[in-house]
Amino acid sequence: MSLVLVLGLAVALAMDCFAVSMGLACGLRGLTARQSVRMASFFGAFQFGMPVLGWFAGESVVRFTRGFDHWLAFGLLALIGGRMIYESFNLSDEEKACRPDQTRGVRLLVLSVATSIDALAVGLSLGVIKAGILYPAGVIGIVCFVMTIIGARLGPAVGRAVGKRAELAGGLILIGIGLRILVEHLRG
Repeated sequence: MSLVLVLGLAVALAMDCFAVSMGLACGLRGLTARQSVRMASFFGAFQFGMPVLGWFAGESVVRFTRGFDHWLAFGLLALIGGRMIYESFNLSDEEKACRPDQTRGVRLLVLSVATSIDALAVGLSLGVIKAGILYPAGVIGIVCFVMTIIGARLGPAVGRAVGKRAELAGGLILIGIGLRILVEHLRG
């Protein structure tokens, strides 16, 4: 597989992670380097692992998830986005400051799964054409890591530009990504 093709695939898969990291960072009062790297590590690891899983698992896993993978991704992103929107209206600044770190735990795990479901199908496709998996999966993981860092770094600036309702904007971005995934899969 050519480097250009692998990079194009990696960038396409990483765009959701970029947008989600920017949306999540938009609602936070700045991200530390540690938070950015943690988010990028999770997203990059899942973007690396899902194609490998799809490649090894073969048609059975994708056949099992094909009917609802888009609904799963939409549901997870809508749930987290909806919660962010709710919190933007119902939590005071003091309550928001006392919340646990939004870039760790179950929320980060759910976002990692939601943004990497398409990579499972990519792994299956690579297996069908008898292409190797480690090289493309490695490039996908690295590109996703970098794109997530960029999104996480841009998020606070976008949040400052949006102002007090930055968390609302972040929630709307997550729901929008979920809707895009849903519409793309329902059309195709």
